[in-house]
Amino acid sequence: MRYRDSVAPPDSLLQTLAEFRFEMRRFLHFSESAALQAGLQPQQHQLLLQVAGAPEATTVTIAYAAERLGLKHNSTVELVDRSEREGFLTRTPDPGDRRRAILKVTRKGNRILGQLSGDHARELNVLAHRLIQALKSIRIHQGIAAVVESR
Repeated sequence: MRYRDSVAPPDSLLQTLAEFRFEMRRFLHFSESAALQAGLQPQQHQLLLQVAGAPEATTVTIAYAAERLGLKHNSTVELVDRSEREGFLTRTPDPGDRRRAILKVTRKGNRILGQLSGDHARELNVLAHRLIQALKSIRIHQGIAAVVESR
């Protein structure tokens, strides 16, 4: 949905979007703080989450992790290097393509990830109602905008 250039979005939509953004940022701040308290940099937490949470048939490589994290390949290599040095994951050559490395979360990484995942699930449970209400309100605005644009 796009509002026409000559029509500003209604104040109520702007308020809803602002509230949704606030709640998302609140969760991200919580996530970053929880990772730091657990001894991980926030990006390391995200890396471990993507490696551990990949679908079963997925070969988790640095390229896969870079795509999932929205990082450049070389930045992901540095993140993997640091995480491997700290014992959170391992990197082994791919037997099918020796140019690639397969990433796996270690026992230490899984232990921290388990703790953080429980904390994150509890926090999302607290925020869920506010996020759902904001999304419902955005959908209502979207429906109103579609009616206005069809005229």
